[in-house]
Amino acid sequence: MEFVGIIPARYASTRFPGKPLADIGGMTMIERVYRQASKSLDNVWVATDDTRIFDTVTAFGGNAIMTSDKHRSGTDRCYEAYCNIASKADVIINIQGDEPFIDPAQIEALKSCFTDQCCRQIATLVREFDPKKGFDALFDPNTPKVVFDDNMNALYFSRSIIPYVRNAEWKEWLNKAKFHTHIGMYAYHADILKELVKLPQSSLEIAESLEQLRWLQAGYKIKIGITNVDTIGIDTPADLEAARRLLAES
Repeated sequence: MEFVGIIPARYASTRFPGKPLADIGGMTMIERVYRQASKSLDNVWVATDDTRIFDTVTAFGGNAIMTSDKHRSGTDRCYEAYCNIASKADVIINIQGDEPFIDPAQIEALKSCFTDQCCRQIATLVREFDPKKGFDALFDPNTPKVVFDDNMNALYFSRSIIPYVRNAEWKEWLNKAKFHTHIGMYAYHADILKELVKLPQSSLEIAESLEQLRWLQAGYKIKIGITNVDTIGIDTPADLEAARRLLAES
């Protein structure tokens, strides 16, 4: 089975404009993501709507493709890029452009989902929540939670805490159940991605502002891969400073 990695990267961002070009230890964030992804994938592309990002990627020898600035999501941008580069890959891996320390083992975990004959649609990663982080971290709506069935297929994603632990004080929940948080990296079979980009927004997606609920609500299956790697996503300038400190201490 052939895989291609696509990194959607926009320059415009409400919270952090120009984020892909932010410097982390003498290297732009987008280059760090690209180089980490390339440790697991032979074929990696950056899909962008901005010539500054395009020029930066090609300058360090990476593959880049220009895409529309009208896309609603990274999924849509991935599909346009996949078509424009005329890729024949069976599976497209959508890699977050704001994860400069993404571990190649995470990409391998996604790829391994497609060795399962039951997985022919979509796969994503989750991580078991560390109780030491405390209830406030679990409650954070910016950290989506997920529950899945015994065959490792997602049942639901939510910004609320799931599962709800009945007959227990909320302070006891971390000791009463296991919780899993979602890592926003996806892999799609090419035929399925073609279908996903045609779906209208769903009521659950609109309510929770989680794109993957559109797919579940439409009846698609999302295979779950488990990772124990804890990486840092860069959403704000404060996150960037934390990443710089982490790199300096490593």
